[in-house]
Amino acid sequence: MSAEEIPDELWRKVLEIGVKSSTFSHKDLCCISISSRRLCRLSSEDCLWNFLLAIDFPTHTDSTSSSSSSESPTKFIYRTRFEREKERRLAAHRRSLLRKDSEISEWGRRIRELETRLSEEAERLQAASVEFSNLQRVRQASVALNVWQPEVVRGRQKQMVEQNAVPVEGRLRALEMEIKLCKQQITGVNRARREVKQRFDMARKELESMKYHPLRDYKSIRSGDQESSAKRKKLKTSINSVPAKNPPRPSNKKKLLHSESE
Repeated sequence: MSAEEIPDELWRKVLEIGVKSSTFSHKDLCCISISSRRLCRLSSEDCLWNFLLAIDFPTHTDSTSSSSSSESPTKFIYRTRFEREKERRLAAHRRSLLRKDSEISEWGRRIRELETRLSEEAERLQAASVEFSNLQRVRQASVALNVWQPEVVRGRQKQMVEQNAVPVEGRLRALEMEIKLCKQQITGVNRARREVKQRFDMARKELESMKYHPLRDYKSIRSGDQESSAKRKKLKTSINSVPAKNPPRPSNKKKLLHSESE
C-alpha cells in the first residue's frame, strides 16, 4: 500500500497523535508540508496548530481562542508568536552578552587596581628595607665607637652616627613592623589578584561559549579549507602549464642499445 492510497483521515490521525504526544514539533510539520501538496494541505490545518499553540505558548491560549475565529489561520498566528518569542530571546541574549562584557571589564579594572596596589606595596617594602639596612649600619657604627679602632675608621663611623638625626632603636622597631605589614599586604593582594584573575578567565570563557555559533564557525572553517584547496589547485595547474626549457634527452644506455640492435 503506497502513501497515496492512505486516506486523509488516517493522515490527520497520525499528525494529530504526533502533535499531541509532542513527537512532532512545528519544524516537523513544516518539513512534512514540503514533501507533497497533499501533506502540505493536511499539515496546515488549524486543529494541529491549535495544539502546538497550546503546548508552546500556553500563556496565549485566551487570545488564540479569540483569534481562531478570525480570518487569519492558526499557522500564521503561531508564526507571529514564534517570531515575537524569537526576538524576545535574541534581545535577552544580547542583554546577557552586554552584562557579561561589563562584568569582564569590571574584573579587568579590579585586576589593574590590585596590580597598582601591589606595585605600591613593593615600593614601600623596598624603601623600608633600604632604610632598615642603613639604620642597622648606623647602630653597628655607634656600638663600634666604644671599641678602639684606627682613626680613619673611627672618624667615618662617627660621621655616620652624627649625620643620623633619628633615634635608631625606635625607628628600627617601627621599620620591622612596617616590613612585616608590607609583606602581609603583598601576600593578601597576591591572593586576591589570583582569585580575581580566575573569575576574569572564567567570565571570558563564558562569554566565548555564549558567542559560539557552530554553524557560522563551521562555514568559516569550510570556506577557509575551500580557499586553501583552490590555491593548491591553482598552484598545481600553474606548475603543470609551465613549458619545459630543456626537453629530456635520450640516455646513453638507450643509444647503445639502439646501435647494438642495428
